[in-house]
Amino acid sequence: MPEATDERPYHHGNLRAALLDAAERVLREHGADQLALRDLAREIGVSHAAPRRHFPNRQALLDALAVAGFARLDTTLRTAMAGAGEDFPSRVRATMTAYTRFATDNAALLELMYTSKHRPDAKQIAEAAEAPFGLMIELILQGQAQGMLQAGDTARIGIVLFATLQGIAALINGNLVDPELLDGLVETAVEQFLRGARPLP
Repeated sequence: MPEATDERPYHHGNLRAALLDAAERVLREHGADQLALRDLAREIGVSHAAPRRHFPNRQALLDALAVAGFARLDTTLRTAMAGAGEDFPSRVRATMTAYTRFATDNAALLELMYTSKHRPDAKQIAEAAEAPFGLMIELILQGQAQGMLQAGDTARIGIVLFATLQGIAALINGNLVDPELLDGLVETAVEQFLRGARPLP
């Protein structure tokens, strides 16, 4: 193992996790442009070379943040859905609320997640995104099976639902709407979604 080039240690108990935590804090407070491996190493207290054991460059760190973000979003949605039981409207409400709270609590991270997943070489990020989006499709399929949503293209229904959630989050993140209105807006969105997507009589 090469020696550190300064007085800070090369080793760290859990360097990868510490780097991701520090990177997300910088992302939230200052934006992705301010992320630099050397600065993170200095903040954590390791040599400037140490981070490259896990992230060969800045892009690798950003990609790891995006993958971790999708994993956390998936856990957040699944936890919310599990807590809502089997009642379909309750599951929709819990999932939509959990998503918008995640999107407003982690605005910079969410932006990084979505912009990163569309890069041609971002296969790992695209795969990480499949879990939370697949969960939304499963929810729509459940509603169709129970006769509460119209039959048809689940992807199209999902896009409309996703656009609604993103719109609410964008308004709050852009300081166009008071964050205290989030729950009420989601409740209205749930009611309109369930009413507008139900089968025709």
